[in-house]
Amino acid sequence: MNWEPDRLDDGKQPADGDPSGMLRAVADSAAQVRTSHRVAMESGLSALAEDGRPRAIVVAGVGGSGIAGDVLNVVCGHGAPLPIVTVRSYRLPGWIGATDLVIAVSSSGRAEETLTVAAEAVRRGCRLLAVGAPESPLHAVARQAGAPFVPVNGGRPRASLWALSVPLVAAAARLGLVEAGEQVVEQVAKRLEDLAHRCRPTSESFINPGKSLAMELAETVPMIWGSSPVAAVAAHWWAYQLNMNGKYPAIWGELPEVDHNQVAAFDGPLAHRDIFADESGRSLRLFVLRDVEEQSRVVRHREASVRLAEDRGVPVTQIAAEGEHPLERLAALTALGDFASTYLALGYGIDPTTMSAITEVKARISQ
Repeated sequence: MNWEPDRLDDGKQPADGDPSGMLRAVADSAAQVRTSHRVAMESGLSALAEDGRPRAIVVAGVGGSGIAGDVLNVVCGHGAPLPIVTVRSYRLPGWIGATDLVIAVSSSGRAEETLTVAAEAVRRGCRLLAVGAPESPLHAVARQAGAPFVPVNGGRPRASLWALSVPLVAAAARLGLVEAGEQVVEQVAKRLEDLAHRCRPTSESFINPGKSLAMELAETVPMIWGSSPVAAVAAHWWAYQLNMNGKYPAIWGELPEVDHNQVAAFDGPLAHRDIFADESGRSLRLFVLRDVEEQSRVVRHREASVRLAEDRGVPVTQIAAEGEHPLERLAALTALGDFASTYLALGYGIDPTTMSAITEVKARISQ
């Protein structure tokens, strides 16, 4: 597969190369935010607070559903009066019990790991909130337990981050853990609408941030670093979307942790491009996602890391989050990853919606 950037500005190519409409799906994020908040508020979330604030919150989910748990954690922030833990496997932590809240999240409502954890939570007497497809096995677990259930209708897991995350944030608001009312939701939606307009297929590459970012990602091994917990979740989402939409490898991490391991790659074989080579090979490119809430020591790490990369010949792209509320800043960063990963796939002539390798793995496991 060859990278052909001209495909991105070919009037017919985006539609022909995206038969299942991934671009349309990610452009619909603003409507998704508004709808998911309304549906969540109509789903009995007030019952979660009837017995007071839980001791801890565990979010059970895999893939994009698991990242929804990370979204909840960073939106509540370091000041949250309880731990928020994401479980991406088959078992609850041993210390979780009846005083804790378990939120089971699955876009399909059928993820084996999440169903297993939800059933275990019911056996342990935990409070339960479920988010997923209506009339799914997860819905059945919630119904049997008498637990609130927030339906997520249609869509693809890769384009459903906000349908899965907003109900969790709404639940946290009900519990008094974060301020995230209708005004915040509308700010997030407007931010996503603006970015969708700027990244529309008819907008040419030189003014389209999604296409421009795809061109920077192409033919590189991207290292994506976040300079705050919010930016690190966005970095994780970028890597996830590059894997899923672009079928493309990506490395992500958070400053300052990456300065204790990943930064060593700047001295490795992928840090330099040989301009005299017969065939161009893939080399590193650093993407730094910045946030307005960077600790002063982390700023020093970021600045030193960027200088070091540039000294080693590693290209660097820095992107700053926009907005006041952490949910808005997170939305601004993640949406760029949605569009860039989709345009990257289209530039390589790949249908971003196919998932043959994942489907095959699931089939082999079930045998």
